Amino acid sequence: MTEKPIRVLVAGLGNMGRSHALAYHNNPGFEIVGLVNRSTPKLERELQAYTIYPEFMTALAELKPDLCSISTYSDSHADYAVAAFEAGCDVFVEKPLATTVADAERVVAAATKAGRKLVIGYILRHHPSWMKLIAEARKLGPPYVFRMNLNQQSSGPTWATHKSLMQTTSPIVDCGVHYVDVMCQITDARAVEVRGMGLRLSDEIAADMYNYGQLQVLFEDGSVGWYEAGWGPMISETAFFVKDVMSPKGAVSIVMDPNAKSDDIDTHTKTSVIRLHTAETGPDGKFIRPDQDMRMTGEPDHQALCDLEQAFMLRAIREDLNLDRHMADAVASLRICLAADESVRTGQPVRL
Repeated sequence: MTEKPIRVLVAGLGNMGRSHALAYHNNPGFEIVGLVNRSTPKLERELQAYTIYPEFMTALAELKPDLCSISTYSDSHADYAVAAFEAGCDVFVEKPLATTVADAERVVAAATKAGRKLVIGYILRHHPSWMKLIAEARKLGPPYVFRMNLNQQSSGPTWATHKSLMQTTSPIVDCGVHYVDVMCQITDARAVEVRGMGLRLSDEIAADMYNYGQLQVLFEDGSVGWYEAGWGPMISETAFFVKDVMSPKGAVSIVMDPNAKSDDIDTHTKTSVIRLHTAETGPDGKFIRPDQDMRMTGEPDHQALCDLEQAFMLRAIREDLNLDRHMADAVASLRICLAADESVRTGQPVRL
């Protein structure tokens, strides 16, 4: 007997929202019952037949979906997710889960109380190459040094999107949760202190916002991490991409295609080459073995990764997967990034 498709309401039709909607459209396990967006955007042909509602709460009450997929601006995530749980829905919500730790915990509590599934859009968790990077780093053993960034040179519509995002969320929070989550998956240790600094490089954003920031995080096992993110037309392409993990036994790094551009969303996840370096030396003090390059051929593109995310959402519901660790990890990475944001604004380190 074929299971009935899960009826899904998709809220938010920016880059991520449209990609998730396409994933639902192309997966027979889902049926889109409506889209939510305040304006009428230009949509892919496959999505043009669906009705667009201007307001989420109204659509939720009228359509009574089984699943709500939330890719709106960050400051609406918590209220929309809680409302969906109270209406008996499962929820997929884009990262960051919320704009405060208290709101993130409120969403998790609502999911637990309702007995429904909450999946957060940590897209790298579904990427085979990033899973390989994490596995190879864990083999090296702690303590670790994490060096990561994602600076994006943006102009035109992309800069307009970044400016809209910065009305509620800084770059080191919006992007940082992905890469801090990678750090946490590798070390398993608790973060104990966070430091942040930031700079406003444009008069086109609010006076209390910064479009370049970096954080430093100290872990209980002695590991240390650094993450940097900047958005805007002034950002250097040279500063685009560093993904590097070091330990006493060696290092594992992503080696990017030198022709990659930061405004190409596919380059944010594709790894090209994972390079494994072993620190072991022989009697002469020289390295015993050369670096090993693992070429990651056949990697999924951005849309294929969104397809994988929603396939996981379907499994979580139908197979009743335990998502306690998934939810706890999302809150933990958000806590670190929000502490960095607090440190930027106060000039003081934050103990966790």
